Amino acid sequence: MDKANGESAVLATIAAMPGPYRAMGERLHAIIKANAQALSPRLWYGMPAYAKDGKVVCFFRSPEKFKERYMTLGFNDVANLDEGNMWPIAFALKELTAAEEARISALVKKAVS
Repeated sequence: MDKANGESAVLATIAAMPGPYRAMGERLHAIIKANAQALSPRLWYGMPAYAKDGKVVCFFRSPEKFKERYMTLGFNDVANLDEGNMWPIAFALKELTAAEEARISALVKKAVS
């Protein structure tokens, strides 16, 4: 899938999310694109995802995907987030404030560094 088709599919998936999660998905998409231009949007198991060299670095999903009570932002093993012997790779998101947006921006930049 080329970059334009991948982005169209991601945007369509975000547009289909319920109201508050759609807004969070739109913000996450913008944050990831702004902080990691090397990543290409695509769908991964039906979720918005962002890949480098064909490998998914990060993704997010709305709660209804697995009947969860929060949105999830996750990073795969190709993300450069290693910190010692243990580090977080998934985050629950109930709301996106400036503090969460700043933290996500930093994580995404580090993931592709």
